[in-house]
Amino acid sequence: MIAHGPIELKRTDFDFALPPELIAQEPLAVRSASRLLRLDAGHGRWDDRQMRELPQLLEPGDLLVFNDTRVLPARLAARKPTGGRIELLLERPLGERRALCQLRDSKAVRAGMSVQTVGGPLRLLGRRGEFWEVELPSETVAFFETHGEVPLPPYIRRPVRPTDRERYQSLFARAPGAVAAPTASLHFDAPLLEALAGRGIERAAVTLHVGAGTFQPLRTEQLATHVMHAERYAVPADTVAAIEQARRRGSRIVAVGTTVARTLESAAQGGAGLTPGAGETRLFIYPGYRFRLIDALLTNFHLPQSTLLMLVAAFAGRELTLAAYAHAVRERYRFFSYGDAMLVFPARDHRREHAA
Repeated sequence: MIAHGPIELKRTDFDFALPPELIAQEPLAVRSASRLLRLDAGHGRWDDRQMRELPQLLEPGDLLVFNDTRVLPARLAARKPTGGRIELLLERPLGERRALCQLRDSKAVRAGMSVQTVGGPLRLLGRRGEFWEVELPSETVAFFETHGEVPLPPYIRRPVRPTDRERYQSLFARAPGAVAAPTASLHFDAPLLEALAGRGIERAAVTLHVGAGTFQPLRTEQLATHVMHAERYAVPADTVAAIEQARRRGSRIVAVGTTVARTLESAAQGGAGLTPGAGETRLFIYPGYRFRLIDALLTNFHLPQSTLLMLVAAFAGRELTLAAYAHAVRERYRFFSYGDAMLVFPARDHRREHAA
């Protein structure tokens, strides 16, 4: 699904220069020690803060909504009968012993072929679009949990370490199914959560299983012709109730990450407001989109020309977002998954526009 926006926008309208040394290769020793750029689009300004200041930057009664997906160790090495090496990246479990996977270095593979892994043979059943359906020797999630490797993003150019199993996972991770972390949540640790609770800031959760497509570049120049990869989401009834209560008391809904923003906005697309349920979303949010549910966005710094950057620009305005990114580069913020964060308030007061 494409969110309606100006058709003249191009992917190159969301480019920016990023020195490679600003791409964070390691997490900080303490999760909440990250820097935080507060972007106030309503007043056209930003200021430099710390993640630990978040409780003071929000108001009592505000509702933080997290993504509780859990990252699976989704990367797996395999060998073809000829001895050639290939790599599988889990896209999603399909059932008891089947899965959709990306295959890398997959020359000369065919349906029916068996490939060998440390956990036993996998059978390639056939192509499904850009993915392969595979049959595993045991239950899918358990197989990857036991034999897979943490699927660090391609811009982290170092070997995976045992500590990544814990640090490339949020404290809220509950529902297994993601192959990339909802990285805005990685900044939260127990002391920060205690400080937020002490300030009267509430929490709720949704689930969106982030797919490998989150790292894929746009394949078209015009934004209006891009089709998003499908991702599974769920919005529980208690989260809908928490949002409705926050609306009634005039409090803000703060999406912790672009995945939460897309989940809530997708679930509200039917026109009947937010209702509990599950589904798949291809919602593409870029400038011109009118947000229905969220009042603030906590997010990391994103790749140039990425759909995630376009979502932030839809919320705060393209020119102001890129200006804030230029400031972050000058001030040597840390970028991408293990990097620093932004707290974004929109260019206008959404609460009167989409009040329940």
